[in-house]
Amino acid sequence: METQTDNTTSGATDCGACAPSCCTTSSTIATVAPNSLAPATILQNVRETYAKAAQKVSAGGIDTTQESSPLKGADPITRDLYSASQVAEIPRDAFLASLGCGNPTALARLEPGQIVLDLGSGGGIDVLLSAKRVGPKGKAYGLDMTPEMLSLARENQRKAGVENAEFLEGTIENIPLPDASIDVIISNCVINLSSDKDKVLREAARVLKPGGLFAVSDIVLTRPLPEDVRKSVELWAGCVAGALLVTEYEEKLAAAGFADVTVESTRVYEAEDVKEMVGEGDSSCCGSSAEKQIAAVDGAAMSAFIRARRAA
Repeated sequence: METQTDNTTSGATDCGACAPSCCTTSSTIATVAPNSLAPATILQNVRETYAKAAQKVSAGGIDTTQESSPLKGADPITRDLYSASQVAEIPRDAFLASLGCGNPTALARLEPGQIVLDLGSGGGIDVLLSAKRVGPKGKAYGLDMTPEMLSLARENQRKAGVENAEFLEGTIENIPLPDASIDVIISNCVINLSSDKDKVLREAARVLKPGGLFAVSDIVLTRPLPEDVRKSVELWAGCVAGALLVTEYEEKLAAAGFADVTVESTRVYEAEDVKEMVGEGDSSCCGSSAEKQIAAVDGAAMSAFIRARRAA
């Protein structure tokens, strides 16, 4: 999940999408005024974040000198998600552009011949791995709203020689696929970034076949976050401020038409992890605003694997 937000709006320069760095021009994490974090603002910030990530990878701006850099990631959210055998299957740039919080392809049961959809497919890592698992009689779609990411994903597909994958441009709130056309939906730390999660989940239910599997990695909360933390632009791009409580996620899935909902914690983020997310290495970096946000998120956020079935 590498990012760039509009300096005139947030004061940010070059941050991480699912792990924003301490990258503000002032002494605090960039925030916006109460009630001004509109859906359009969130959408623009997320779009710019992922466009910057794709451009950085395409331009060779990621350090690839460390042997394990695609495995380690740059932060506690994206670190250690994929096995060495998976790294060997896919072009290196697909891993360098990976901004997820889990590995849905390792946790979702995919069968030969299935049709898979990845919501927010980024550089294509999970689409390409899924396409290999469903085989030539199956297909994997990737949906992304960022042209730069789509271009990178298609280049990674070409390099990998994967023919049974297709990358679509669009938003996860308006999936450009027919009703009941998908066997399995996966996603990797993207749904939490949407300002209209109810619509995302309704769309997911619409395109899934009856009994189809919803199997996503996402950030969820074990307790509510203070309002000022939720208003942080960096933490929205960093997959934290937009996250739902576990109970809220379960309720929204049920309301969208899903059954058999389970939420499995895969990693809980404590204070030291949150410092790494925001790059708050010392008090001179981000100041008291960052310290308050770190304390608020400490132990409240976790990566989780969320499964559900579209009710028949």
